[in-house]
Amino acid sequence: MWEKFYSKNGLAAKKIANMLIQLEVGSKIPRVSDFCEALTFGRGTVQSAINLLEEMKAINIEARGHLGTFLIRKDDELLLEIAGIAPLVGSMPLPYSRKYEGLATGLVEAFEASGKRINLTYVRGGINRIESLRTKRSDFAVVSKMTAEEIMRQYPNLQMFEKLGDHSYVSAHKVFFADSKEVSIRNGMKIGLDMESPDQRRLTLAEVEGKDVQLVQLNYMQVFDMLQSGQIDATIWNVDEKRMVQAFKAVEFQSPIAKQLSLDTTEAVILINSTREQEIKEKWTSVIKDEILRIQHKVETGEKIPRY
Repeated sequence: MWEKFYSKNGLAAKKIANMLIQLEVGSKIPRVSDFCEALTFGRGTVQSAINLLEEMKAINIEARGHLGTFLIRKDDELLLEIAGIAPLVGSMPLPYSRKYEGLATGLVEAFEASGKRINLTYVRGGINRIESLRTKRSDFAVVSKMTAEEIMRQYPNLQMFEKLGDHSYVSAHKVFFADSKEVSIRNGMKIGLDMESPDQRRLTLAEVEGKDVQLVQLNYMQVFDMLQSGQIDATIWNVDEKRMVQAFKAVEFQSPIAKQLSLDTTEAVILINSTREQEIKEKWTSVIKDEILRIQHKVETGEKIPRY
């Protein structure tokens, strides 16, 4: 069946599929003559293309005499596939907190509400997500505003496509201590640092500036165990990971620079390659930012079960 899409009729079907994706079920579809004029195909080709879409079960239409022909059912995913419009692929942080689960759920469901589909991959570390974007393994990357601004200075071809507002990425960062008696980072401490997280790296370096400490490189999966076992004395992490908050003492930053930087780590942004802005804008059409944030909030508060 799919081989038919390599014919002239198939090419017309792809173009018509692209037009029908935009229509709501129950609405009147263009006349054959309208398709002919818009797509520069003959009547026979257009009619065969519509028949092919029906044969593929991508659409069901109903002729209602002088009222015209109406779309009574459509399969958006199949229409997208026929039209050659692949769903966007986004690179997300690992969903280890309710906030990240909520953001992923919000993205998925906001796209579904607009009749579109999105695929998300989950990658540890902002640097790795940026690399996924640069190597075209993803169409966009979800990072903090601070990471986005730092990376755009290094790679001018990247740009912020959407900003989701304060506290959409993390609620806040704090300093976590293995010993509950500690109140600030002091000389001689071993500080855990994930170099693949630009946020944690910049916040940590600002907070320990001028102090004689040992930086211990680790990754997110090791943070909890290394604090618990005393292999590190402290680390900077976000407060959305409940296990960390429940197990270890957390205090505010002492460094004015770290305090200022931390404000830009709370906002989630969608980072894209600027050469694909128009393409991504078209696929993002009708996706409502406020809906993403509303769903994220409902997941965070436990009103909604995560689905991503």
